[in-house]
Amino acid sequence: MIPSNAFRGIIPPMITPLKSDFSLDIGHTERLIEHLIDGGVHGIFILGTTGEFAGLSAALKRELIQITCQQVKGRVPILVGVTDCSFSESVDLAANAHRSGAEAVVAAPPFYMNIGQEELINYYQKLADVVELPLFLYDMPSHVKVSIEVETAVKLSKHPNIFGIKDSSGKIENFQALCEAFKQNPEFKIFVGPEEILAETLKIGGDGGVVGGANLFPKLYVALYEAFQKKEYDAVNKFQETILYLSNKLYQHGTYQSSYLKGLKAAMSFEGLCKDNFAPPLFPHSPSEKSILSSKLLQVKERVRQSFS
Repeated sequence: MIPSNAFRGIIPPMITPLKSDFSLDIGHTERLIEHLIDGGVHGIFILGTTGEFAGLSAALKRELIQITCQQVKGRVPILVGVTDCSFSESVDLAANAHRSGAEAVVAAPPFYMNIGQEELINYYQKLADVVELPLFLYDMPSHVKVSIEVETAVKLSKHPNIFGIKDSSGKIENFQALCEAFKQNPEFKIFVGPEEILAETLKIGGDGGVVGGANLFPKLYVALYEAFQKKEYDAVNKFQETILYLSNKLYQHGTYQSSYLKGLKAAMSFEGLCKDNFAPPLFPHSPSEKSILSSKLLQVKERVRQSFS
C-alpha cells in the first residue's frame, strides 16, 4: 500500500491532448508529461474534469492510462479518475489503472441519478472494497449535482482504502470545515481544486492543489507550494496574485460556461503543448477569440516572469 504522505503538493489535473478526429494525441501527451515533470510537479492526475473524462471513450481512457504510466516511469505518482455513472465501469477502469502502474484512483459521485448522503456512503464503501489502489474522494457539486458533506467524508475516511479528498466545491468555509474535521487525522489528505484559493487553503491546513493552471505553468504553482513549505509568505502571496491574474486573463475569456477549459487548452496550444481540440460537446474558440486570447497570454507570461524576479 502506498503511504499517504506520498500524495502532497501540486498535482495537475492533466488536460487530454486530442487530435481533430477526437483520438488521443500521443505525441503531445508525452510532451505534456515531460513539461509537467520538468516543472517539478508532485504528481499527475488524469481523467478528471480538466481532462474531459466525460466526453472520452472507454478505449481512449484506457489508452491514456497506459501511455501516461509508460511515459512517467514512476517518477511521480499517477492518480487516475474513474468517475462514471456505471459502478462496474469505474471498477474496470480502476483495475486498468492498477495493471498499468498508477498509484491511486479518484472518483466523484456518480452523476445523473438523484442520490443522498446515505447512498453516497454506500457507493464509496463498495468501490473502496473492490479497487486495488488507494481511493480519493472528489467533491465536484457544480458538475455532479451532489456534494460530499464533511460528515460523509469523515465516515468514509474510516475505510482503510480511502486516503483523502479533492475539494472542488469552491467554498473556503467547506475546506476549512474539512481541515478542522481531520485535524487529528493528518493521514487523510485534503486537496483543493480551484487555484484561486490555493494559498489560502494551504494556510488553513491543506495538503496541496489539484490545479488546472499547473498544466501551463507548473513551475509557478510548485514555487508557491515550496515557498509555503519554507514559510516565505511574501513569496506565497506574490505567486498567488500572479495566479489570480492568470485566472482573470485566461479563464474568463468569452461568455462560455466552459471558458476555464477553453482558455486553458487554447493557451496551451499556443505554447505547443497540445492541439486546440476538444471532445464534444465542447469546441474551440473562434479565430478572433484566439487572437485576443493570444495577446492575453503574452501578458500572463510577462507577469509570471516578473513573479520570479
